[in-house]
Amino acid sequence: MLGKLNYCWRVLGTGFCFSVFGLGGVVLSVLVFPLQRVCYQDPHVRQARARKVVHYSFRFFVALMDTLGVIGFHVYDKQVLKTLKGELVLANHPSLIDVVVLISAIPNADCVVKAHLFKNPFMRGVIKSTGYISNADPQGLLEDCERSLAQGNNLIIFPEGTRSHGGRLNRFKRGAANIALRAQCPIRAVLITMQPSTLTKGVPWYRVAPVKAHMHLQVAKEQPQPWLQDEQPVSVQSRALTRYLQTYFHNQVEKL
Repeated sequence: MLGKLNYCWRVLGTGFCFSVFGLGGVVLSVLVFPLQRVCYQDPHVRQARARKVVHYSFRFFVALMDTLGVIGFHVYDKQVLKTLKGELVLANHPSLIDVVVLISAIPNADCVVKAHLFKNPFMRGVIKSTGYISNADPQGLLEDCERSLAQGNNLIIFPEGTRSHGGRLNRFKRGAANIALRAQCPIRAVLITMQPSTLTKGVPWYRVAPVKAHMHLQVAKEQPQPWLQDEQPVSVQSRALTRYLQTYFHNQVEKL
């Protein structure tokens, strides 16, 4: 009986939290970001302030889910994540809210956003105000990523390209490797687990785990090795680096 009550509570809590998330996006877009446009004339300053607002908003969202008992969050290495600058943050992608938790832990985070979200009424104002990068134009994406990293932002990328399915890593895309090679920036690997799995690809939000799920997020103790082979064409380097990262993340996740 208690188990059923807890399950129903988590279903209701999940729905409530996502409603707050959507409403929060509208409030930021209609009230907060227009006010920032009045207060800050410099577009770079405006974007930085908008990202700071999103950082704290996502911290609130994570705390809300945790407090309501929907999901337990355990974020380690907080000081390391707070002090990152100009790094390519690569992470595995087991759940829908991975990027939310990462941005809540990294104050000056940038990320690549799927083009269709620019039409989402709840998120488009947030995305445009923060200057998050669209994946609509592959060539423009690389240039935007390089520029963002050069400005000292930390760029969050999921090399899988989409959420994992069935607890196994998807085949890595070459996007992360292309960005790393072009920007010549440090790579910071972050490992995420969600047990039992929930909010996974192809599973509706209301189909919650049978028991309360816990997310663990930590900076990998063994970081990827620096990668540069000037004598090889970039396309060859990109394929090799992608294979290396796939093996690296597979081994790291297996250790968790």
